[in-house]
Amino acid sequence: QVQLVESGGGLVRPGGSLRLSCAASGNIFSINTMGWHRQAPGNQRELVATISNVGSTKKADSVKGRFTISRDKNTVYLQMNSLKPEDTDIYYCLYATPYDLNWWGKGTLVTVSS
Repeated sequence: QVQLVESGGGLVRPGGSLRLSCAASGNIFSINTMGWHRQAPGNQRELVATISNVGSTKKADSVKGRFTISRDKNTVYLQMNSLKPEDTDIYYCLYATPYDLNWWGKGTLVTVSS
């Protein structure tokens, strides 16, 4: 069992910034990937950015140049700059292992609105 604690969501103006954090604890696997997916009502959950334990990253084209993924051991951070209204979503933390054994956070709401 892995526990994920998310923080950093909230309301921000267009062009503003937020920083999301997700800390994993419990039965930690040495090899893992952590990151963020997002989902708006009526849409599929989509990848935002992930980073593995050795620093390999994936990032959605829509956030390249604006969002930065990083991690410190089992805490992952998503620095979100130049936020747009289209970024408004519930953001879910992901903790994934090579064994098709994954955990999801409860989600944190990001709202970009003037």
